[in-house]
Amino acid sequence: MNRRLEGTAALVTGASSGIGHATALELAREGASVALVGRREDRLTDLAAEITGAGGRALVVPADITTAQAAAEAVERTVNGLGRLDTLVNNAGLMLLGPAPGADLNDWQRMVDINLMGLLHTTHAAVPHLVKAAADGPRQVADIVNIGSLAGRNAYAMSAVYSATKFGVTGFSEALRQELAKQHVRVSVIEPGSVDTELRTHNPDIIQQHIVAALGDIERLQSQDIADTVGYIVTRPRHVAVAELLVRPTEQA
Repeated sequence: MNRRLEGTAALVTGASSGIGHATALELAREGASVALVGRREDRLTDLAAEITGAGGRALVVPADITTAQAAAEAVERTVNGLGRLDTLVNNAGLMLLGPAPGADLNDWQRMVDINLMGLLHTTHAAVPHLVKAAADGPRQVADIVNIGSLAGRNAYAMSAVYSATKFGVTGFSEALRQELAKQHVRVSVIEPGSVDTELRTHNPDIIQQHIVAALGDIERLQSQDIADTVGYIVTRPRHVAVAELLVRPTEQA
């Protein structure tokens, strides 16, 4: 394999499961040292063992990035432990669906805190290190990849606040891309359609049944499909920036 990220370091949030887990493995296969950020330390430890067992390098960083201090500390631990930071993948997220009238405001706050503020906190702390990596790193380029959603492009009933957070991710990503482009820090947003992860299991049974009924029996995306997309984006030559990628299951209307 052409280890195109050899000599670089990546930080992946929400690495304990799903897309984050698969993305960390993908970046490690490409030669990057990977900081694994998430709340479930036991899962991060198992993932780190898988990466190191395959000859890679991984750093376990348990953190709740919904607070600015914890996100900044996670970035600093990454830089101190791995020596640098070239790639940030903002993947941590929460999807709590249901009717807006009468909704639990705590659910709304949790989604804003994780999907939007967590991403902003981590990005704010990481940008100075990414600018430095682009200036003096082996690839002369650095990457921020934000995991958005199809719901950040199209709004749907039952997902008002989830869509609001993901629209925010898309808008932030494009504005930041424009600000950092001249410094060769690329900012990308990936908008997955339905992915077969544990994300929907955080909802009550009645909402999960609604999701299944809406999708029918289509073949859904797998976490590796999105990890492959991340890998594609961050391994492009220095002069190529992929700003936005929408990835749907073939059968999803």
